[in-house]
Parts: sequence; structure tokens; C-alpha cells
Amino acid sequence: MEGKIKTILVTDDKESMRRNIRDLLEPMGYAVLEAGKGEEAIRIFSGTEPDLVILDINMPDMSGLEVLEKLRERNKGVPIIVFTAYGTSERAIQAMKCGAFDYIEKPFEMDEFLLNIERALQYGSLLKEVNRLRSMVDDQADTALDDYIIGNSPKMQEIYKLIGRVAPTSATVLIQGESGTGKELVADAIHRHSHLSGKPYLKINCGALSESLLESEIFGHEKGSFTGAFAQRKGLFEMANGGTLYLDEINSMPQSLQVKLLRVLQNQPFFRVGGDRPVNVDVRIIASSNRDIRTEVEQGNFREDLYYRLNVVFIQVPPLRERISDIELLARHFLQKYGGGSMITIPPGTLTKLKKYAWPGNVRELENTIHSALVTNSGDILEIDQIPVSGTQGQDGLDYMELIDQGMSMREVIEIVEKKIINEALAKCGFNQSKTADFLKINRRLLYTRLKNWTT
Repeated sequence: MEGKIKTILVTDDKESMRRNIRDLLEPMGYAVLEAGKGEEAIRIFSGTEPDLVILDINMPDMSGLEVLEKLRERNKGVPIIVFTAYGTSERAIQAMKCGAFDYIEKPFEMDEFLLNIERALQYGSLLKEVNRLRSMVDDQADTALDDYIIGNSPKMQEIYKLIGRVAPTSATVLIQGESGTGKELVADAIHRHSHLSGKPYLKINCGALSESLLESEIFGHEKGSFTGAFAQRKGLFEMANGGTLYLDEINSMPQSLQVKLLRVLQNQPFFRVGGDRPVNVDVRIIASSNRDIRTEVEQGNFREDLYYRLNVVFIQVPPLRERISDIELLARHFLQKYGGGSMITIPPGTLTKLKKYAWPGNVRELENTIHSALVTNSGDILEIDQIPVSGTQGQDGLDYMELIDQGMSMREVIEIVEKKIINEALAKCGFNQSKTADFLKINRRLLYTRLKNWTT
């Protein structure tokens, strides 16, 4: 195990269980702390701040849920895995609602247990990185953060957790999101936190090249295979062998190349352009799409069998309009990036304007906007009239016509407005769906259907 030794706090009232877990983990290089009671766990946690907590939900002096909440109050960045007895699903659900990383039923399979520990530690490391970067942005640190995800909204926290779970595996990942949302940064984070982080990591935009050039770039070509092919050239698959290949805008890949890619994902050899010798590679694939790939399948633009091969793990990156709480953090980051070392302040009025705009171009548009404003800014305050955003906005700040100009249909824009109204009503009604339906004066079944569609 490289780097700092990971410390795991095992909290269980049964000494035999603690001893068994310690005997399992210590030979693997982990440092194990033990607590037999909830109060003891809280005291040890406060004094040592472990990298992971394993907590039995049934404790003698105080409930495991109470211990969980107190530990989370002290540090939300430390993942907690909860032990539950078989059949206690309600308590397991409650533990997840209280912030547990995951739960494991007793008796448990050793492989599952160790895999959960690895995932939780990866997630914890990722959260520490995010918090470190957030601190660097807030302090206007003179460090480039372009390669890291910026954001602390609930939706981004879920993405960090998913990255922490998928990174240590070899699973193929499909990332979907509108242009400018940061899909490539998600791919970068997956590779950076994977066991392949020291191996090759190559990228290509499938929509930026013609079919023939794209095929040559990805699969390589033999000497003389086409005009200008003066020498044999390895493709990205061969150059990334043993590492990771990121295929951006996979939805733009021609169907003839989709067939070749499918063969590689099925562990079959491929041939360079003009070649007759099979080539075998071992490459992890991360792909992204700026369109709904399922819709592309239904319209016949994308192979369904390739879709299922790519969609082993699916990550949906939210548009900026659905993570408004991240705008201030992002804006400060871009002020640092383009401010030339100046300490520039964002007054409340300017920040309100930034938050009300719909950002159809997402984070990329916000970055360009801040950069443009700084070009004409002569003081240390970013005034509201220096923000070059405008448009036909509704009372909720959404720029409807700009969204349609960006390619959305009227139905999709209406769905955005509808989702915003329902989310605000849910919050107003304490997330009670029956009360929310009554408040909105709509049929409860309609509300349930809408919520179900948005979460699948």
C-alpha cells in the first residue's frame, strides 16, 4: 500500500467481531482502531480523525444512528460503513439518509466487505481533494485548478461518491451531459483515482474528425494503406494499452467504427487500417456524450449493443442551471484564474445576476463570461454591468429563447420549468409528496409519475 497508511475505526460492541476485522485488515497494511461503545467511538474519532469508520448499528449505550449523526457533525468527509442485521432494511435506509456511505448486512461476504472498504477509502480521498481545492479557491491560491472539478452542490457530491466507487474498478463508464458541463473533468478524476493512474491516459473527440481520420487515429494504420500513409502508425488503442482511453462525443462516432469499437469491448482483436494482423489490447474505456444516448439508439443513430457495452456505469453530469449553489465557487475560481493575481470582489448584486441567468453553455459559458468581464474591468470589484449576459428570461431566471437556440425543444424547456416548480413545492411542503400534490393542485399520481421519470 503506497503513501500514508489508512486508519480505520471499527466500532462494534462484540470484541470477537472487532478482533476478526482487525486480523483481516492489519495484514493488508491498514491501521485499525477499536471502540466497543458509541461514546468511545466519538472520543477516538475526535482525537484521531480516521480515514474510514465501520459502525455497527446496534450499540449498547447509544444507537448506531445517533453515533453516525454525531460523527457526521464532526466531519462529513470521513466515509462511514454501517453494519446491519439481516432483514433490518428500514434501519439501513435510515442510515443512508443520515449520510452513511454504504451498509453491509451481517453475516457478510469477505470479498464484498473488502470491496466496500476500498470504495469508501477512494471516496474519502476524493472528498479531501475537493475540499482542498475549494479551500485553495477561497484563499485565492496561486495554483492552477483547471484539471479538477469545482462544485459542492448535492448533485456534485453524488457524482464525487460515484467516482469514488467506480474509479478503483475496471468498469467501462458512460458520462452524459450537455456541452460545457465538465464531462472531461469527470473522466479525468476517474482515471486520476484509479489503479491505472500511472498508466497511459489518452483522449480523442469523436466529433472533430472525419470518419477515415478518426478510424486511423483510434485503430492506427499500416504503411501505404492510403495516400499519405508513409509509415506504420499505432492508434490510440495501442498507445493506451494498459491504461485508459477517453472517447469524447461518442454519439458522433460513425456506425462503421461503432462496430470495430464493439469488438474491442468484447475482448476481440482489431486490425489497423490496411492491416491483416490482429491486434489485442487491454484498455479501459471512458466515453461521453453531449446528447441523450438512449434517444440516439431509439432513432437508429447509435448501436444498441454498443450502448449496453458502454453503459456499465452511467454518470449524468447536471447542467449549471441545476447546481446554482456552485456558481459562486466557480466564479471565484475563474476570477483567480484570469485575475492576474488581483483580489477581485464579487458584490451581491453581481452574484445574483450570475445565479439568475440560465447558462445554456454551462460552466464553459460562465468561464468565458468571467474572462470577458475581467478584460474590461479596471477596479477590484466586478460590477453588475460588466457581466455580459442578457436574454428573454422568465421570473425564475431561465433564458427560454437561449435554451431553444442551443437546440432544446419547447417541450424540454417546459420540463425544466415544471421540474423547478415541483422541486420548490416539495421543499416548501417538507418533501411530503401528498401535501405537494395538494399544494400544486395536481393529481397525486401525476406527481409520482413525474418524480419517477426524473429519477430513472
